[in-house]
Amino acid sequence: MEQIIEFIGNHPILVGALVALVCALLFVEMRKGGQTVGSQEVTQLINQKKAIVLDVREKADFNKGHIVDAISMPYGKVAERIGELKKHQDKPVIVVDAMGQHSGTVGKQLKDAGFEQVVRLKGGMGTWTTDSLPLVKN
Repeated sequence: MEQIIEFIGNHPILVGALVALVCALLFVEMRKGGQTVGSQEVTQLINQKKAIVLDVREKADFNKGHIVDAISMPYGKVAERIGELKKHQDKPVIVVDAMGQHSGTVGKQLKDAGFEQVVRLKGGMGTWTTDSLPLVKN
């Protein structure tokens, strides 16, 4: 530990450059799949801009509880079913998964398919349920 602190003290420019590069990489990677928003912003998008919620969890998880009017499209099938969403291309699309692990990839696929208004629910359904927001259960 002392060697790390000594290295940082002796090479502040290198350490600063490393930190800047890591921050830039994280920023670029996070923006690829659309901006992340919290549950409050999601409810505003749904209520004010008639956003579409795309739930990419497996069907069993979707049936246990999902956001009202969400479209179920499991993560592994998004590429082949993306055409089903074309009629919603002019609306914001909110990508929701279990904890935020797949939404970036799906968001990138949507952007590549021509969807311009793609956002991701930060923390996925875990955040939604933690905030005690309503769920529809099948």
